[in-house]
Amino acid sequence: MKSNIESNDVRPHAGRAETIIRRNVLWSLVGGVLPVPVVDVVAIKGVQLKMLKELADLYEVSFTRDIAKTLVGSLISSLGSVGVGATLGYGFVKLVPGVGTALGIISTPVVAGAATYALGKVFMMHFETGGTFLDFDPSAMRSHFWSELEKAKETVAKMQQEP
Repeated sequence: MKSNIESNDVRPHAGRAETIIRRNVLWSLVGGVLPVPVVDVVAIKGVQLKMLKELADLYEVSFTRDIAKTLVGSLISSLGSVGVGATLGYGFVKLVPGVGTALGIISTPVVAGAATYALGKVFMMHFETGGTFLDFDPSAMRSHFWSELEKAKETVAKMQQEP
């Protein structure tokens, strides 16, 4: 008989959670390519909320869309005005014909994918430790979110290059 560690019972949902995160990062990349500013942001936010719902279902955590939207907004706003401004700027640069469209279509997906990846990893860790949406503390998770966001940039860039 195997021990819990050997049978991977310590984190029984981690593999499926990683699959959920990866799939939704790919959807965020697609959302970031949408050529219309604001529509891309709405699509990306929708993907992020869908991912949180899927993670909540996996971990058997009660999901409330309004609470999830508030928590996502709080974490994303922790990027500060520079981060939020850059994210919006990447979307709005698509309005500039030619070069602006190309630049927006290249940069927006990376930012969207990285933010989605970081959100997924933060909530996965929270749910793995028995947390719920009701006891999630965005202030306490900001440094972990930032750390995951930095890792995500490289991960998302690699995902974009995969066939």
